[in-house]
Parts: sequence; structure tokens; C-alpha cells
Amino acid sequence: MIAFGTKSVAEAALNVESLLRVPVAAKPAAPDPGAARASRSAATPAGDFIRDEVLKRVEPTVAVRMSQEELAVRVNDLVAEIANTGNLLLNQAEQHLLSASIVDDMIGLGPLGPLLRDTTVADILVNGPFMIYVERRGKLELTTLQFRNNAHVMHVAQRIASSVGRRVDESSPMLDARLADGSRVNVIAPPLCLNGPCMSIRKFSHSVIDFAKFTELGSVSHELSRVLEIAARCRLNLIISGGTGSGKTTLLNAMSRFINHDERIVTIEDTAELQLQQTHVIRLETRPPNLEGEGQITQRDLVRNALRMRPDRIIIGEVRGSEAFDMMQAMNTGHNGSMSTIHANSARDALARIENMILMANVNLPMRAIRGQIVSAIDVVIQTERMRDGVRRVTEVAEVVGLEGEVISLGTLFAYRFIGENPDGSLNGVFEPTGTRPRFLARLEYFGLAAAFLAAISPQPRELA
Repeated sequence: MIAFGTKSVAEAALNVESLLRVPVAAKPAAPDPGAARASRSAATPAGDFIRDEVLKRVEPTVAVRMSQEELAVRVNDLVAEIANTGNLLLNQAEQHLLSASIVDDMIGLGPLGPLLRDTTVADILVNGPFMIYVERRGKLELTTLQFRNNAHVMHVAQRIASSVGRRVDESSPMLDARLADGSRVNVIAPPLCLNGPCMSIRKFSHSVIDFAKFTELGSVSHELSRVLEIAARCRLNLIISGGTGSGKTTLLNAMSRFINHDERIVTIEDTAELQLQQTHVIRLETRPPNLEGEGQITQRDLVRNALRMRPDRIIIGEVRGSEAFDMMQAMNTGHNGSMSTIHANSARDALARIENMILMANVNLPMRAIRGQIVSAIDVVIQTERMRDGVRRVTEVAEVVGLEGEVISLGTLFAYRFIGENPDGSLNGVFEPTGTRPRFLARLEYFGLAAAFLAAISPQPRELA
């Protein structure tokens, strides 16, 4: 019979049932002032000794069959027993954190476990085994957590890869995957990465930020939030543009809250991140090739299929390739109110990138015809930026006016103007409207919101942000 130490599986299970269960995931998510000290204690010879002894006594085949809560209780008991037997001094906080670390090593993601449970962390960046950065409130900071060595990082990366039926090793050193909680993971391993295996994790947020919260954070003004709300309600075709981590998907989620619940929505994503609140939503996700390099389903395949599903709106999490052509076709064939995001530095750059993506689709169209498609399809481009104070702000709202010769003409409806910096490092600025009457005013009148839109974009003193 497989045993924990000298106890049988049945006895171990009985002991687990009789103990107070302390789930690893139930520990406080906020940073613990003693966490740094405890993590250092776990890396001491005493911590390493306890870890090795626990791993010797816990049979892996039994551990994987237990729930995380049961395993956490058993490991915590073993840590206390080994520490007492060896006269090793650990306080209760250090004991719990060491136990959680061991459980994460056995069935979780090693030192990344506490960071995934920390609700203040937005991104986790692993630069080799000894440097783990996190992003909190838009700022990067180095943590005290570390992997033991390169092999430890690869072990965690391979566990992630195997959970989605893929692999990561020297022959296949790049991986895109999704964790069970929806967090997005990218892995790049040697020989491509000289620092050792590196991982980037964009955590999945379980809360949807609305425009009231955006206004409170200084991401938009009250008037600007009203403009974006009306744009979503009136079924304008929208592109949200910005750099990595600038809040594009968060803004898209917020705007999607204003879609009527009687509309049929099809979402298409590489990695599912959208959190639509409507009931009639069909969620589609791409599929990577299998180990034999077959079976791949791209975003372009899904966009084409979505057109046959009678959607009212098509929402693409991020346009990044030839699917841009099919997206423009969808916007031009009655699927008003479609939305997407794109990586670009400005509203004009976003349109230039869409042009290039359409060319990637190998369509034999002259450039003027491509630009004509873009002008007919897209109503508004919203530019976002993560600024140096860590706040993500909408820096420009531009309408696509039309073609002037061979050039797409843009008209700015709102723009963020930087004014100065506060003593605490936060930025001051104003969201300034231009008062320009948009070309889609007839659409706003159709929905009865033209007057409200014009009132929101009329120039007047604006609040600082």
C-alpha cells in the first residue's frame, strides 16, 4: 500500500478529514508584510531540508489524487512535525507559506502560486529562475520569490504545456497557453532565450471595471465616458488601439456592457479574456496546431464561420493578421456595432496596421480600394496609453471621416492634454473635446442620442486627470 511516511492512505485520508481544512487559495490575497521574510526562510537550508523531507514522505501518485485542500492540510502537518522534530524555528506564518510553497511545487506553479492568488498583481514576468517581476497599479516591481534553478522553471512551464496538450522544450521552445483560471501565459525557453526559461503571465481579471470606476481612476472624464457609452449603444464600429498593457481589453469589456441584451454577439479570441455580461453570447477561441503540426484553427477561420452564425455584432479580442480583411467585410455587410482591439501607437498608426494586415490576406485589391473599405467599415478609433504614473488613459478618440485623395482623413473628437505633475508623481491633464460634428450624426439621431453626444463633446472646462 502506498503511504504517507509510515501511515497508510486510508489513515492519511481519515486524518485529513478530521482536521480543519485550510485551502491554499483561501489565504489572504493582499501582500503579507511577513511574506518576504517567510519566503527567505523557505530558501534557507532549514527550509530546503523541510521541503526535501516532505517530498520524501508524500508519495506523488497519492498526492495527485487528493484535492488541493486535503494536500495542503497534510503538508502543513508534515512541515510542523519535521520542524518540531528537528528543533527548527518557524513561526505560524512562515510554516503556512512554506507549506503553500511545497504544495505549489507538487501540483501547482511553484513560486508563482502566491502571485496568482494576489489580486493586486496584473502581470507576472519571470526572467530566468532568480528574477520574478510583477506589475501592480501599472508599475513593475521585483519580488523576493525565486525558482530553485532553470530546471525548476522548465518543470512548471512543462506542467502548463501538458495541461493544454502541448509541449515546451528545446525542439519546441515557444508556448502560448491559458491557465485554468483564464490567465494568459507565454513561455520562451533556451536556446532562444539566453537568460534561461522566461514566462509572461497576464492574469485574468474576474471583475469588470465600469466607466464609473474609469472616471474615478482618471482614465476618462465624465464627458468622455458618456461619448464612449453612446458610441457603444448606437452600434458604431469601433477599434480600440494601444500598446501592450495599455488597457485595451479592459476598455472593450467596459464598453460591451452597453450592448442590448437582445442582440446576438459572437466573440473571437486567441485567448479568451472578454467578459461580456449579455446572455446571448457565442464565444469562439482559436486552436493551435497539435504536436504533429496539424489541426490549427485561426482567427480568420473563425471570423468566416461567424458570418454564417447570424450575429448582430462580431467582437474580435485582437486583430493581428489576415482576419482584418474578413472583419472589414463583416463591418461593411450589416454587422454594425462590431468591436476589436489592435496594437498601435496612435489612431492613424492603427489604420496603417489594418491596411498591412489586409495585404497579408493576399487580396488583389488596389490600395485605394482597401482604404475605401476601411473608411466604410470603421467609425471610431479609440487610443489608449499606460502613462508613466501607471494610470491607463484614453488619449484620443478619432472618427474616420473619409478619403482625401489617397489618404484616410481622421477627425479628433476628444484628446488628452498633459498639463503637469503632482508631488506624488501622478500626472495632471485634461480631456479636451473639439466640438466637431461627427459624420455618423445621423446614426446617433436614429437612436435618439445625438443631442446627448453633441452636449458631451461641446468645449467647456474639463476636470484634471
